[in-house]
Amino acid sequence: MSTVADPIVGNWYKDLENNMTFKVINIEEGEDSIEVQYLDGDIGEYDHESWYNSTFDFIEEPEDWSAPFDDLEDDDLGYTDLDEHRRNPEDIDFEDYLD
Repeated sequence: MSTVADPIVGNWYKDLENNMTFKVINIEEGEDSIEVQYLDGDIGEYDHESWYNSTFDFIEEPEDWSAPFDDLEDDDLGYTDLDEHRRNPEDIDFEDYLD
């Protein structure tokens, strides 16, 4: 059995032979690369030939798709560090804002 499901960024698939669930996160046509992220958070890559010779099928987004990221804190992503994202007042040219 071979895959008839085309790779589409953002779609979820299941490798029926190996019982692995993953999401396509990037397709580089020029490099013949289909980048995927498995449900456990690992990143993988396929070329078009190996994709279509595999046993992948479309699936609905898993309910627990964020499980690999559950142990992340807001600080890990830099969301609570507001000072790092503000413009330095010394770098602002106020002449640009005056009429």
